[in-house]
Amino acid sequence: MKIMIVTDAWEPQVNGVVRTLKMTQRELEKLGHQVAFLTPLQFRSIPCPTYPEIALALCSTKQVAAKIDAFAPDCLHIATEGPLGWMARSVALKRHWPFTTAYHSRFPEYIHARFRVPLSWSYALLRKFHNVAKFTITPTQGIVDDLKMRGFHNPRLWTRGVDSVVFTPEGATMPRTHSPVFLHVGRLAVEKNVEEFLKLDLPGEKWVAGDGPERKRLEAKYPNAKWFGVLDGQSLASLYRSADVFVFPSVTDTFGLVMAESMSCGTPVAAFPVPGPIDVVKNGVSGVLNKDLKQACLDALKMSRPDVIAHAAGFNWTTATQQFLSALQPIPHSTAQ
Repeated sequence: MKIMIVTDAWEPQVNGVVRTLKMTQRELEKLGHQVAFLTPLQFRSIPCPTYPEIALALCSTKQVAAKIDAFAPDCLHIATEGPLGWMARSVALKRHWPFTTAYHSRFPEYIHARFRVPLSWSYALLRKFHNVAKFTITPTQGIVDDLKMRGFHNPRLWTRGVDSVVFTPEGATMPRTHSPVFLHVGRLAVEKNVEEFLKLDLPGEKWVAGDGPERKRLEAKYPNAKWFGVLDGQSLASLYRSADVFVFPSVTDTFGLVMAESMSCGTPVAAFPVPGPIDVVKNGVSGVLNKDLKQACLDALKMSRPDVIAHAAGFNWTTATQQFLSALQPIPHSTAQ
């Protein structure tokens, strides 16, 4: 089967959406499917205001249609709600093609955190985008339930996996100066709530990996933390297994792939009890969820690393890719022609 995935999130971005799409491609191709991506790299683009890592494609709906037709897909999946996503949606609707969309990120909460735009406005726009799709696939049951409550028609579960070859408890570690080590990995932006972690009075030391618009400010304000920048997969795995607790302070994520990666390396998670963590972390087993993040961090030190690893084994790309496949909608052959 020929599957086209349209995404505004792509290289050089390093984030959960891009990793998810690449791992899904790998699994689909193992099953014999042919996958093509339609991304901003195929067009002229400009940096997204306040989020320059995201490239906004400068193209027309006609150009997008031509790219789709050149591949002649059997199924169309629109992964993001950016310019390419809206144009691919327009093409599909005009041709009466069924298609699926994905809800990767809680953009209404992101936009509200940055610009105080009312959540109701953003969710109204997203309902318009997604409710014409056959299914809107999203990574946790908690988000599925939340979207249903907000008036989304057909949300459906598409969970996430971990690259079990890279993220394992065995392998290289990084030198430590003090113990314990509390680690955060992710984009350094206001909506990720990273400062809630950095301002905690915790024993040992704090490590931070990632980049983003808040990095310079946070590095200057918290010079005692150890800053690693952006790391490749193997280096990231070394970082995970070197830490005692992985701290995830975000309250706006739909999943938080970094939590599953950390647990696969044996490191428990401390997080708030909100959508995302409540579906990823088994409270009291693979981590601790608490409205008091400091207490969650301290309690997570007591978790058994073998128990953490055992829980993480439930996140695999084979299961996730079967869920993705089961949601896809075949384009009627006569219409595709």
